[in-house]
Amino acid sequence: MATLVMKLELDNITKRFGAFAANEDISLVVEEGQVHSLLGENGAGKSTLMNVLYGLYEPTEGRILLDGQPVSFAGPGDAMRAGIGMVHQHFMLVPVFTVAENVALGDEDVKGLGTLDLATTRRRIREISDRYGFAVDPDAVVEDLSVGAQQRVEIVKALVRNAKILILDEPTAVLTPQETDELMGIIRQLTEDGTSVLFISHKLREVKAISDVITVIRRGRVVGTVSPEATTSELAAAMVGRSVSLSLDKNPPTVGEETFTVENLSVADAQGRLLLNGVSFGVRQGEILGVAGVQGNGQTELTEAILGLQEHVTGSVRLHGKELVGESVRSTLDAGVGFVPEDRQTDGLVGSFSVAENLILDRSDDSAFVRGGTLNRAAIAKNAEEKIREFDIRTQSPEHTASTLSGGNQQKIVMARELSRPLKLFIASQPTRGVDVGSIEFLHRRIVQERDAGTPVLIVSTELDEILELSDRIAVLYAGRLMGIVPAGTSRDQLGLMMAGMTAEEASASLLTTSQEAR
Repeated sequence: MATLVMKLELDNITKRFGAFAANEDISLVVEEGQVHSLLGENGAGKSTLMNVLYGLYEPTEGRILLDGQPVSFAGPGDAMRAGIGMVHQHFMLVPVFTVAENVALGDEDVKGLGTLDLATTRRRIREISDRYGFAVDPDAVVEDLSVGAQQRVEIVKALVRNAKILILDEPTAVLTPQETDELMGIIRQLTEDGTSVLFISHKLREVKAISDVITVIRRGRVVGTVSPEATTSELAAAMVGRSVSLSLDKNPPTVGEETFTVENLSVADAQGRLLLNGVSFGVRQGEILGVAGVQGNGQTELTEAILGLQEHVTGSVRLHGKELVGESVRSTLDAGVGFVPEDRQTDGLVGSFSVAENLILDRSDDSAFVRGGTLNRAAIAKNAEEKIREFDIRTQSPEHTASTLSGGNQQKIVMARELSRPLKLFIASQPTRGVDVGSIEFLHRRIVQERDAGTPVLIVSTELDEILELSDRIAVLYAGRLMGIVPAGTSRDQLGLMMAGMTAEEASASLLTTSQEAR
């Protein structure tokens, strides 16, 4: 059994990769039964620090102390034996194994001649599940569980190993609002029982709701310890180092014709399994339709089918009457579609190309930039200077490679390129994923500006706050199906139920029944 840890201290932790310091002189203290949140933008160094604490990285400098005693971990096994557990953002579960088999994995209790003692593991799972109300079945197969239930399995796995300090790395990234609320309840129960929780996030609202102490990290350094009573504006300013506006000021839409329609659109994988199933909707000129849902429910297939990147597609996609299904990507772009992919580094940029070159990636056959088969370098340089200024792209030179820029500036390159020509449809998938708060503010304004110019806009995001902020109407996908399209003012509770598989009508009726019962 692990030693019960009462207090964790990180003392001047530095972690370097070559000349790059991902963490520099970071110190913090986590007391027993405390929720200590680590708040910072993507790339600030939060996950690196937790990987140091969990034994996945060895610190370059500094010490880890448990109850005042220095410790060192050669790997996660050492950290777990010391009472530290970690639930990663991407779950470390084997889908075809049962819950009990996953919990036993890596900590096998073997009886007799190599026989796995799952009976003891099942008993421990039931004890912990009953204690905290997890409702986890030891014999359930993991791939049959919801994402929220899989996360509870990860927490059970840590508690079976007697974790007294639990690291939760971006734990709400793949949860519905209801599952997020359930997780918050679980965290409170754990801390009441004496377990300490390190809550790693960039979501201000959730950090404020659950934290006892908030440590803010920026560019690998601690920039301050903040009270949960601080405003979201104060937290955002601490994250980015300047004041930012967290509310989007936009006028009601002035809508025109429905010029973009999707009818009975389905996408199958190579085995014939439907990943998108009979989806139909339309987007009008001058409006933003937001597509909400937990990641992996058909959003990627939807946008890629529209663009022509999916092979097994049936149904219809029409833009100003032109059928796009069956057309090439080039033809779709030429039809007036601007597309920001969900993974900018893989699909939106060529990292080894310059900023200037990336700004014309899908316009390299444009006569403005190519003459007689030769690139017009002067025109490319002039275009880059204009777009760098217009989109506030922070780069020392247009000739710097795109890979050297921050995530926010890389996203600005993609956005600038796609918005540099007249559009009949603008699609942005995960438009601010991995982007700093300041860049989010700018990108949101630019998306609304495109809407106000009369362009139909389709936004796909797993960040519900972003969907609520940008959208004029909201569509919800679950398991490849459209659960309904609702007005922008729809409550988070109703959207959460739809994200969990209810139709709009079922979700509305369920909330009404709950409200009546509460009276």
